[in-house]
Amino acid sequence: MNWIDYLIFGLYMACVLSIGFYYFNKNKSTEDYYVGSRSIKASHVGLSIVATDVGGGFSIGLGGVGFMMGIAGSWLLFTGLIGAWLTAVFLIPKIKRIDEKEQFLTYPDFLRYRYNDKVALVAAVISGIGYLGFTGGQMLAGAKLASATILQTNPFGMDPIKFALLAIAVVTILYTVIGGLKAVIYTDTIQWILLLTGLILVTIPATLIKIGGFSALKEALPASHFSLTNIDLITFINWMVTIIPIWLIGMTLYQRMYACENEEQAKKAWYIAGFFEYPVMAFTGVFLGMCARVVFPEADSEMALPMLIRDVLPIGVTGIVIASYFSAIMSTADSCLMASSGNFVNDIIERHFLKETDTKKSIHLSMIATGVIGALAVILALQFTNVLSAILYAYAFMVSGLFVPTLGAYFWDKSSSTGTMVGMISGGTLSLLLLTNVLALPEFLAAIGLDVTIYGIALSAITFLSVSLLVPDNKQ
Repeated sequence: MNWIDYLIFGLYMACVLSIGFYYFNKNKSTEDYYVGSRSIKASHVGLSIVATDVGGGFSIGLGGVGFMMGIAGSWLLFTGLIGAWLTAVFLIPKIKRIDEKEQFLTYPDFLRYRYNDKVALVAAVISGIGYLGFTGGQMLAGAKLASATILQTNPFGMDPIKFALLAIAVVTILYTVIGGLKAVIYTDTIQWILLLTGLILVTIPATLIKIGGFSALKEALPASHFSLTNIDLITFINWMVTIIPIWLIGMTLYQRMYACENEEQAKKAWYIAGFFEYPVMAFTGVFLGMCARVVFPEADSEMALPMLIRDVLPIGVTGIVIASYFSAIMSTADSCLMASSGNFVNDIIERHFLKETDTKKSIHLSMIATGVIGALAVILALQFTNVLSAILYAYAFMVSGLFVPTLGAYFWDKSSSTGTMVGMISGGTLSLLLLTNVLALPEFLAAIGLDVTIYGIALSAITFLSVSLLVPDNKQ
């Protein structure tokens, strides 16, 4: 990178941080901090959803998928289109009608309303831990990008990715602590427009020129890379089952539902988000991954795209695009940190340990919790080498425990608090044991190759349905 790119990168990041400081000074209540005063327009919320859901983690991971399997990797973000539009049609009308009366702040607030405090507590623990893992995946994405671009060397002789991970963590945690949802959403809008513009209008044309045009790309890659069917059924099922349900249980998504002025604005925001995930970002990301394979055929699949941006773009543009990538990573990471912090502070600590606290103390407590969670996320990130694996593991843990009981809370009148508790604990526990190899699947099931999420969801469904029928709530 040229010194001009470093200068642009530094100025851009300073501007992003200044926005965080600006809104920090305007946060007068937890409602300001966590749900943006419930006054944010659909266009901002929609782009923020894309930035949070896709972010740097899926952007880097998507490039890696394109590198390995071509345009069929775009099915990964087809899950975003399906999840967003199903949410707009079936969930938002229900949750916004309740939210107008109850003024929720978190996802477990809905389960507390539908069931009781115990159910909300279990959901908060699962959600908080899951988002901690997701944050670790985002930080790892930032570290891979930094180690391939602006932090290729360091004065301490550390492994470049580990050094970059620590550097990214410091910036991310600082920005998160001083931010708030308004700062996140408004910076997301700017960052996402810049990122998409830089990728579509500059990076793709510059890359095609470098490799000799589309015909050269076709000659350099296997024919299968240009087929949407270059994906096995098991991988497709795993992506759908692991990712789509997160739209029903994602704490960051509930915060944005609450942040919208009304149902109409919320639905519009989710339609916008779905379109930008698929086809816009899906095909952009995998196509650049394919180009990166031609330019850097021997590179790590997830490192090739950052290297492409570093070496192909014109001086000045490189700094802007890399800064946009970093900002997207930071925005996703700080949203996830806020989600995890909100779960632990609002749903656990304040409700069960510090039942009387004023607004100022609550915000300060949130900042401390965010710092601790951020540090834990770094430790977790050090255990992974693949961004997509880290993200999908976090998704799997949350989805296995929370998806079926939450679906029941919306659509099944006979769902009970006891059934919900058992379903959450059994599904989440099974997926955790399988993910950490404490428990192994029988050989005939392992040979199929289905994601552990499917087994967690299945156990959760069985226990939730059966216990809800056997142990109904008194009001039923």
